[in-house]
Amino acid sequence: MYRRPLSSSGLQPYEKETFRAFTGSCARPAPYDAEIANLNIDKNTRVIYQGFTGKAATIGARDTIAYGTNIVGGVSPGKGGQEHLGLPVFITVKEAMEKFKRFATSVFVPAQFAARANIEAIESEVPFVVSVAEHILVHNMIRSKTQLVGLNCPSIIALEQCRISIMPHKHYIKGVIRIISKSGTLSYEAIGSTTKFGLGQGLNTPSLKPIAAMVAGQTAPQGRTMGHAGALLSPHDVSTETKAKALEDSGAIITPHPGVMGEVITSLLASNLSLV
Repeated sequence: MYRRPLSSSGLQPYEKETFRAFTGSCARPAPYDAEIANLNIDKNTRVIYQGFTGKAATIGARDTIAYGTNIVGGVSPGKGGQEHLGLPVFITVKEAMEKFKRFATSVFVPAQFAARANIEAIESEVPFVVSVAEHILVHNMIRSKTQLVGLNCPSIIALEQCRISIMPHKHYIKGVIRIISKSGTLSYEAIGSTTKFGLGQGLNTPSLKPIAAMVAGQTAPQGRTMGHAGALLSPHDVSTETKAKALEDSGAIITPHPGVMGEVITSLLASNLSLV
């Protein structure tokens, strides 16, 4: 596995070594209900950025602040005590935790430093971590009180209240359609399509609705291990056709492309307006 560098003053890639846990919190995963509570972000959720002063984080944070998210500061080793975007910069996540007590963090550091940045948040028992980059020791995460969204994910959003990371919020409108996806970019197309048809997106919808589904990878060559669009496929996995058939047998309407989701769902809802 990896070991933590003795110095916390700068970012260093982890070196391979034997496994050890880096947190003093409960050695068992938290109950599912307890973890889900951390996903309830809103306008009052305080958010920090790790890698705050970097170019990508700066662009993302500026846009996120404009959206209305309650960004309270960020972490950049070696730049503690400064201000960035009018907000305080801390040397470590622990220092930020001592100041703000409870917040969510968006890990916005290069992939080679992602493990260290995520583990630092876990050590500090930040309740909610959104990791844009890959490479984290998952065993360390499940031994903590942290809820992780990621890895390599676009983020999470509470419409018109809080965005953590990089979701293209300008494509979203409040509405009645729940969108669940293992692919960021494919979800953007579904979101854009439902927005175009005036349906919008939301989680707290008042009634059950028909399901429109799409399974990516149907044109992928058989017998080849692939990992793209959030769908890992190896020669021994169930085929995309089988997955699509299972969804169809369960009552879902299979669509060929996420860009037609809005049209398909509009048609489904038109047949039963009480579901809107």
